Amino acid sequence: MLNRLVTNPWTRAGMLAVFLACCGYGLYAAWPQATAALARLDWYSAALSLAAAMAGAWFMMLAWRAVLADLGSPLPLGTAARVSFVGQLGKYVPGAVWALAAHVELGHDAGVSRRRGVAAVAVSLAVAVGAGLGVAALTLPLTSPQATRHLWWVLVAVPVIALGLCPPVLGRLINRALTLTARPPLERGPSWGGLARALGWTVLGWLALGLQVWLLLAGMTGRGASVLPIAIGGYALAYAAGLLLVVFPNGIGAREIILIAVLAPVVPHGAALAVALAARLLTTASDLAWGLFGLMASGRLSGRPWAPAAPEPKGDASAAAFTRIIH
Repeated sequence: MLNRLVTNPWTRAGMLAVFLACCGYGLYAAWPQATAALARLDWYSAALSLAAAMAGAWFMMLAWRAVLADLGSPLPLGTAARVSFVGQLGKYVPGAVWALAAHVELGHDAGVSRRRGVAAVAVSLAVAVGAGLGVAALTLPLTSPQATRHLWWVLVAVPVIALGLCPPVLGRLINRALTLTARPPLERGPSWGGLARALGWTVLGWLALGLQVWLLLAGMTGRGASVLPIAIGGYALAYAAGLLLVVFPNGIGAREIILIAVLAPVVPHGAALAVALAARLLTTASDLAWGLFGLMASGRLSGRPWAPAAPEPKGDASAAAFTRIIH
């Protein structure tokens, strides 16, 4: 029954509509307050901020692609972009499973085994959280000692996450998790070189996303380079913490609260609130723009077929009950 559902074009179209409606609600909920904040911005500041957000999303996609290639499933750049940017629409649906299932199933359609797809998403998220907390630990003490005192746990978490991301440790953790779910271990584990490439792209992603916040902050308050470190570190911390709080779709609410708390010691509270709301609006717009790009560039819409999917045991078929509808 699940296989019939996922191959039904009406089911796929209906679930895609749910994804887009959830994204639209994120825009609608923040619109009244965000418009007041954006009114104080020059159009070019908002445009540059949106461009920085889209650049950050692109770098994060490249990090996931690097992890996937390291595990043994290299994807062409266009295919990886389609899988990642369409799959990311699932993060706006409450619950952590949807974006994961979207990446896994769309990757499976492109020839990536589901075991490897799950592992790649898990590793890329771990790298993103670890790098985000590391960026925050390096930048926040430069501009906000008060925020650092309240966020001491970041400094404690970074070495623990770094130890877990060491390839020998990470490989054992992944294979142990697969064993507990009655799945065979990965044919190839993560390597130092692969994780280094993913980490490099992820750090570039955090820098671009932090630049997005700084452009908004500079446009609203007139502050210059002095607030650049706190913009980068504050957003990296807020976004990384939002990824851990899986009960909030795409960290809605939690990310804004953390970012406001970090910015409030150095800028007026009203400005911090406006920046957080505007950043949410532009980040959502970036996700929608990249998602639309992925849909328009998908093999089904462009006439170019996806690579054939790798065969999977029948026991994994139920995992396909979601998100193949957006391929």
